[in-house]
Amino acid sequence: MSIRPVKKLIKSKPTLEGAGVHLRRAFGFGNTSDFDPFLLLDDFRNDVPDDYLAGFPWHPHRGIETITYVLAGTVEHGDSMDNRGAIAAGDVQWMTAGRGIIHQEMPKGDQSGRMHGFQLWANLPSSLKMTAPRYQEVKAGDIPLVTDDDGTGVRIVCGSFWGQRGPVDGIAADPMYLDISVAPRKRKVFPIETTRHAFAYVFAGDGKFSNASGPLAVPTEGVGWADTAPPAEADNRSLVLFDQGDELSVQAGEEGIRFLLVSGKPLEEPVAWYGPIVMNTQTQLREAFDELEQGTFLKK
Repeated sequence: MSIRPVKKLIKSKPTLEGAGVHLRRAFGFGNTSDFDPFLLLDDFRNDVPDDYLAGFPWHPHRGIETITYVLAGTVEHGDSMDNRGAIAAGDVQWMTAGRGIIHQEMPKGDQSGRMHGFQLWANLPSSLKMTAPRYQEVKAGDIPLVTDDDGTGVRIVCGSFWGQRGPVDGIAADPMYLDISVAPRKRKVFPIETTRHAFAYVFAGDGKFSNASGPLAVPTEGVGWADTAPPAEADNRSLVLFDQGDELSVQAGEEGIRFLLVSGKPLEEPVAWYGPIVMNTQTQLREAFDELEQGTFLKK
């Protein structure tokens, strides 16, 4: 068994999206090959309604899947297939845009004004770029929560873990999407297949992700064992990208730690990306935007 070293430890960065929503971007819109098959992760936790109520009005997607996980508040959505609905605290919406969809997402805070959650984008392989759009909407009560004797809790949104399987299925990248809580000062080791790219995003507490079996601390930038400095704490809004191995180790801090753990099999395909549309070639990308202008973007 080999513990995955930390390849990068970075903080999510403030950005504006939609009609002026203030959020923080962990990764996206650059070279995302280290995260393949994932393209983008946005943290839209916010306690100021003026910073999010403008929402994400009608916009297109093609060639990707979007995964929205709500912790507090609700997100109301509608689309070009006449779907309407809302996801609330603990719910997940997994949207496969495929050959094209136009939709809107409008966040509404809870009674305290909180709107908390995440949106992850997963790429579709070339063979499925033009597949039919579909939704999987999962209510909080349908997401398995597995607990260990030491108080560790894992919500399994997608994939198999600790003998349970999450409710989202039929996803091209065969991802694993987990919401993990580790009790204060506990050390835990979690299995991850060696063929997968994997990252963690910390959103409560803090801890250290490291190779606890080795004499040297794991560096936070690059996998170079000459660096013996101890790794920085991974705390709220920290993104941890792991290198290769088949397990990851986390040592929770004084208040415990809660993080998303996401992994998937890399597609290793060319990426042509502009805004909400992700294809394999620039020609395909131009065709998509031409179709938007001509009103032929949506396919039957």
